[in-house]
Amino acid sequence: MAPRPDKPRIAPVLPEERDEQQQELLGGVGALTGPATNIFDTLVRHPGLFRKWLPFGGKLLAGKLPARDRELLILRTAWHCQAAYEWGQHVGIARSAGVTDDEIARVVAGPNDSEWTAFDRTLLTAADELHTDACIADSTWAALAEQYDERQLIEVPMLVGHYHMVAFALNSLGVQREEGVPGLPEGR
Repeated sequence: MAPRPDKPRIAPVLPEERDEQQQELLGGVGALTGPATNIFDTLVRHPGLFRKWLPFGGKLLAGKLPARDRELLILRTAWHCQAAYEWGQHVGIARSAGVTDDEIARVVAGPNDSEWTAFDRTLLTAADELHTDACIADSTWAALAEQYDERQLIEVPMLVGHYHMVAFALNSLGVQREEGVPGLPEGR
């Protein structure tokens, strides 16, 4: 993979630089941000896009998938995309959703790690298949369908696809991690 920018290609807007529209848009993200500010302060430089993207991303974060499952899918996607910002932000969210530090470390190994439960293996396989083939295989779909309803099944590829898109933007724009936010683990 190509090296990621080590500085912003588009700098986050500083609080004193925000215009009225940016201030309004950023006022609605307080509950979502946690330690994340650079992503929002960067993307708000395109207010029209930001206004439409934020509710969609927020819906996926509070969607129908169990939070733990959602975070495993996001972390695996961040790993595939080598998106340090996305990985670092979601490590904290994953911990809050019940993913252990050992499990977070094992996301790197993927579904073949023998310590995963059968369903965790299925989730990671779904993320892998979407990344490599842009489609969940029939056997993986059937395993997901044993536990998920239609809404949850729809959410899986939407979530993974969304976080691929976010990773593309974060990596390409050079959005840098905030102080104290972990980067990608070794392993690739």
